[in-house]
Amino acid sequence: MKKSTPEQQALISQLEQIAEGLSKTFSPFCEVVLHDLRDPSHAILAIHNNLSGRQEGDPATELGLARIADPAYPQVIANYPNQFKDGRAAKSTSIGIKDSTGRYVAALCMNIDLTVFRGLQVTLEQFASFGGDRPDESLEAATADAIRARIDQFAARISTTPRALKTAERRALLQELKDAGQLEVRKSMETIASYLGVSRTTVYADIK
Repeated sequence: MKKSTPEQQALISQLEQIAEGLSKTFSPFCEVVLHDLRDPSHAILAIHNNLSGRQEGDPATELGLARIADPAYPQVIANYPNQFKDGRAAKSTSIGIKDSTGRYVAALCMNIDLTVFRGLQVTLEQFASFGGDRPDESLEAATADAIRARIDQFAARISTTPRALKTAERRALLQELKDAGQLEVRKSMETIASYLGVSRTTVYADIK
């Protein structure tokens, strides 16, 4: 059972407000997670804009454990490359919070989903490119990465993220994937469902 001083509890209380404020400001692209390092086996105290699929009460990450073990561990680790379980690229920042004794008691972490921004980058590069007549089709193998890239591009065109697509938008996306022959790829449904954050049943229903 975690021990708590009034000072530590005050810090946690203020961090809860900061986490909520940051999440509302950077929604829907940024997941904000508050870790209680006093209880590493149940460290996640709050998670906003859940992009990673973790839950409150999940254990501390390796970074959190490193801070618990070493008070000299850096307080701010900013903009390091990360990845969600389904393959989406992320950029993360972790801020450790110490009490007056110098002990780490909490960490505030932000994980930014880069897919929409990479999709916008691809769109802008395409818009700014020069050349003669060029077919839209690509000879690139329709791998899982190619499917994710096409999903990113689709979401970028309508200024949203893959996981924020509405039903009608998902259906339009699936029609586009079908026309490109990418639904014929092995395990394409699993890739699409995982990337959109929906079940395979939902994907099959949208296709019908």
